[in-house]
Amino acid sequence: MAATKKTSGEYKPRLQQDYEDRIRKILAEKLGLKNVHEIPQLTKIVLNMGVGESTQDSRKAQTAADDLSLIAGQRAVVTRAKKSIATFKVRENMPLGCKVTLRKKRMYDFLDRLINIALPRVRDFRGLSPRSFDGKGNYALGLKEHVVFPEINYDRIDKALGMDIVICTNAKTDDEARALLKEMNLPLRER
Repeated sequence: MAATKKTSGEYKPRLQQDYEDRIRKILAEKLGLKNVHEIPQLTKIVLNMGVGESTQDSRKAQTAADDLSLIAGQRAVVTRAKKSIATFKVRENMPLGCKVTLRKKRMYDFLDRLINIALPRVRDFRGLSPRSFDGKGNYALGLKEHVVFPEINYDRIDKALGMDIVICTNAKTDDEARALLKEMNLPLRER
């Protein structure tokens, strides 16, 4: 985990330090914001893995949760079905996937590893879609394989699973969120 040392002895992730020292000033100038509380910032990152095969083998969801815990650095929660759906062979309370919500230091550490380590390892990567904003300043992306993270041992994986990543910001518009993520070096393609 990349961290820089503060003068007070407290460690801060490299991306968080960069946000506080450089990015915040650039965004205030670019967006013409006077109040420091109006400057967009990250609030949380939500990671989600759906495991369709868990209807046959309930241990697959727990295996996915263990992998997601390694990736996030925080324990993942197994998600369960709320109601039965006979068409999909799903019964109530059956494990279907896992999720984890990252905030503060772990959020910045994860985003730094995503941008600098995981995304460059994706096959045929040409940048992230600029259309994945939700209209309220949040950005969602999906990975087809979770093995792009170095924490996952490729030899012990029986099947590569996909994962969803949602980056939540307090930006009021998509343009503000786009400016924030571009300054954090998220590789967004040009429209």
